[in-house]
Order: sequence, then structure tokens, then C-alpha cells
Amino acid sequence: MASASETNSRWGTGGRPLSRRTLLRSAGAGIALPLLDAMLPRRACLAATAAPPRRLLAIHVPLGMMPQFFFPAKAAAGGAGGMPSSPYLDLLAAHRGQFTVFSGMSHPGVDGNHHAAQCFLTGAPHPGSPSFRNSLSLDQVAAEKIGGDTRFPSLTLSLKTTPHYSDSISVSRSGVEIPPESSAQQLYRTMFVAGTPDEKAATFRRIKAGGSVLDLVLDKKNRLEKAVGSADRERLQQYFESVRELEMRLQRAAAWETKQKPTVEFPEPKDIAQVAKVIERSKLMFDLIRLAFATDSTRVITLSISTFSIVPAVPGVKNETHSLTHHGNQPEKIAELKIIEEAQMQAFGSLLSGMRGVAEQGQSLLDHTQVLYGSCLGNANSHANDNLPLLVAGGGFRHPGHLAFDEKRNEPLANLFVTMLQRMGVETDRFSSSTGTLRGLDA
Repeated sequence: MASASETNSRWGTGGRPLSRRTLLRSAGAGIALPLLDAMLPRRACLAATAAPPRRLLAIHVPLGMMPQFFFPAKAAAGGAGGMPSSPYLDLLAAHRGQFTVFSGMSHPGVDGNHHAAQCFLTGAPHPGSPSFRNSLSLDQVAAEKIGGDTRFPSLTLSLKTTPHYSDSISVSRSGVEIPPESSAQQLYRTMFVAGTPDEKAATFRRIKAGGSVLDLVLDKKNRLEKAVGSADRERLQQYFESVRELEMRLQRAAAWETKQKPTVEFPEPKDIAQVAKVIERSKLMFDLIRLAFATDSTRVITLSISTFSIVPAVPGVKNETHSLTHHGNQPEKIAELKIIEEAQMQAFGSLLSGMRGVAEQGQSLLDHTQVLYGSCLGNANSHANDNLPLLVAGGGFRHPGHLAFDEKRNEPLANLFVTMLQRMGVETDRFSSSTGTLRGLDA
């Protein structure tokens, strides 16, 4: 039998459960609370034993990070439980013990300089070649396992400004890039703003119309396949796989359209029109990512933060980022690029702080979310696709601080992906070019 004090702490002094719409308010904004014991009826509360959901966030910075400032020096790497130190990692000092940095890792066979961006989560070899075909990405494998209970099995996000092959790191089972959402305002409305009856009716009409078109396309499938050669049949197969995936998404959209969206007292954001405000736009997207996870709108998110053709609005920066990455070891260009990358790393630190600030059953949102941060370029100055800068935070791992592998014979990055998938409950021992799991990240 629960004591009076236990009852009061659980349901408040009035003995009644908190509303599920209880919000935390501060400075004119608020965020919906996760499901708490105090929000459950007495019997449900006593029976509630389910663990918080496991989640995945993958962030890609396609122009890389200068290795001399990201990777820990050998003397500073530390052993098991050691705290890695480098100019960039020191900006995350408040989160030491919450992340692991990796060196000596890459995807074998993934080359193509900037083209490797589309393979960051897939490991498909030789991007940019005429015969290249991408494969299923890490996030989509996870979404197939853990995304079925949420409104959005996954969210694909980008800070893109102009079309580029690094806009999306999410790839469907048919090898097709999943188009990203780059509008923070539209993302917010999609997750939290309920449509009017007329808008909902229009949505159902679009879903029905989409299904009708797909039925027509699939009805012509066999006739088309018989009329073309083997190479075209392979292309058609990829196309029809994409059609089937779209059909499944439309069915899910129809099922969720009648269900109430979460209510959050967080003001609808306005998109930041100035593309140069990369840091501000990143932080805004980070806020929405935290909201998406905290309301369990999704459990899988990818984000690409591209600064191609942009002069970031950061004090001390005067030149476009991509040209700075090809610095030719000129000190003044290195110094300017370092300012940009430091600002990005500090923004990433603010994301970790925000996730650690959301409590979940005695732990934090970060404890239940694997956050992968890295790039397809190990050294953008030389377009190298090996020795990638990589960091994993949260997720309930033991986080030894730094895991260093052979810089000449890199550890397959897919081994880390297998470990991450297993941590999320996906029963697999293979992914892409993996040769096993990764040593040293025991939970």
C-alpha cells in the first residue's frame, strides 16, 4: 500500500493525476512533458514498467571537420574511461562521459570525394560512378524496427539552400534518397498543428488520389517489364520498389490523419530566411528535433547541415565555407575555417544540453537517444574519404571517451552501425560492409 507521502509525490497533494497536457512554461515558451507516473491513473501507474523508447539521431556535416582540431592527440586520448581532449572536443567539456569520439574509421569502397555524402549512412561503394546504386540507410533500418508506433516512422531533415547530393542522408530500401524537409516552420506544423476540417478533407483527397495513381502505375508493371531490356528492367524494379514504399507511407498517413496531434505550448517558428545564419538555423532545427523526440512524434531523425556556397554569419568569417575547406594549409584560411567549425561544435553542444535537460524515468532524453555526429570527409582539403571524424553521444553506452583504430587500415564504420542497431533492439549482425560489432562500447 502506498504511503500518503508516496501518493502525494505521485499525484500531487490533491491525490489526482496530472493532466497529460501539463506543460513546462518559461519565457513565453513551453514544452509538452513526457508521460509521467503522475499523469497515470493509480492502477496504471502501479503497473507501468515499460522502459522509455530508444531513439536515433544522425547528423551529417558534409564538409567535414579539420582533423588536427577534432581528433584527440595520442597523449590526450586516455584509456578506458579517459576524457578525450582536442580544440573541438574541449567545447563539449560539459558533456564528457556522455560521448565517444572515434578515429581510424571509414566505409571501405566509399570514395568519390563529396559524392560520399549520400553513402554516409549506407556504406554503398563507389558513389558517383555510372553503375552506382545506393542501399538502405542506417536510419531506415532502425525505422522499420522502432518507427511503427509513432506518427512519423522517421524524419529526414536538412538545412539545404540549393539542391545538392548531400541534402539527404536517408535512403530507402530501393536505394532512393528520401527527400528532406528544410523548413522549420513546416516541420512544426506537420508535427503539432491540427488542420481544419476542410484541410483534413483535402489531405484525404490527396492521399486517395496518390493511391489511385499508384494503382494505375503498378497495373502497367508487367507489360513494361516485358517490353524492355535487362538494364531497364533493373531500373524499373528500383522504381517500382519506390512506388511500393510510397504506397505504404500513404496508408500510414491516412491512418494517422484522424488521430490528435500533440499539443505543445511552443510558439510556431518562422523560417530564418538568411541562409548565412547557419548556426541560428541549426539551433532552431535542434529545438524541433528535441520536441519531436519528447512528444514521441518519431524515434528516428536524420539531419544534414550543409554550408556549401555559404559565407556563414559568424564573427571573423568573410569567405565561403567550401573554398575554405580547400585551404592548401594557408594559416589565414585555416584560422577562418576553424571559427566556423567551432561555432558548429558549440551549437551541437547546445543540442546535447537540451536533450540532457529533458527527464525520462530518472534519466534523460539523451540517455535514451543515440546521437551520431560526423562527416563523409576525413580531410576536406584533400577530399579524403578515410579517417572520418565521428562522435556518438548518449544512447546508454558506456562511453570510454576515445576509440582509436588503425589510421591506415580503417575499421569499417558499418561495425559501429551494427552495434547501434543492436542497442536499439534490431536483431542483426550484419550491415553493409560490416565485419562484426565494435569493441569498447559496452552498455
